[in-house]
Amino acid sequence: MRPAASLATVISAFCAAALLAGCGSTAPAPAPSSPPPSTATATASPAATGSSSATVPAGWKTFTTSDGTLAFDYPESWTIKDPADEPAEGGVAVDLVSDYGKTMATLRTNISTGAECTVKFPFMVYDTEPVPALAQGGATPRFVYEGRTGPETGDPAGSLSLAYGITSGPELTGDTACPISQIFTWPPSGATFGGVYDPFDTMPGGPQNVDTPEVYMDTPEYKYVKQAITSLRPAGK
Repeated sequence: MRPAASLATVISAFCAAALLAGCGSTAPAPAPSSPPPSTATATASPAATGSSSATVPAGWKTFTTSDGTLAFDYPESWTIKDPADEPAEGGVAVDLVSDYGKTMATLRTNISTGAECTVKFPFMVYDTEPVPALAQGGATPRFVYEGRTGPETGDPAGSLSLAYGITSGPELTGDTACPISQIFTWPPSGATFGGVYDPFDTMPGGPQNVDTPEVYMDTPEYKYVKQAITSLRPAGK
């Protein structure tokens, strides 16, 4: 695990989709005054109904994708935007949105994998946890909250990019790594479920004065989105 870099530097110019799914477009967060309509298939969580799942906070809801393949839990005050944009053929495109209008994570399925790595950057890993419910072929993907630093034109101090999500990639070793590409194996190809963290985001209602990645990990926002992402599982499980 690498030491944290200072966020006195600027956020990297990596495109958000390169961090998560290989340079596609992502849906912008809706304005706080107009939260998106939820078309989720939502039900009360097991904890709310008194069943055996003690890890899901009472009152959380469960969303099942329109193709009936995946499900995840999310806070009752958050909403689902489905579809969030034009999904890949045969796939789904879903946004998980906080109660103050911030897009916290995107779920995309049936996406291509195998992006080429042409340059490497110093990396940091702040948090990681296996997601055994998504295991495929004996391999278990992981939730990871990670960063990359690298020089930008006109920015000799370097820059920092941060993202969290699920990956089937190998654990990082050495001093440098490819750009963040949080893709996990899911039939028929791959999928993503994660988001980009911008410490300079001052959207009303969000965490304020969060100046290091470690501090962000102690916020309710991070804890909620991590729990939602790591709850992803085959529908009906």
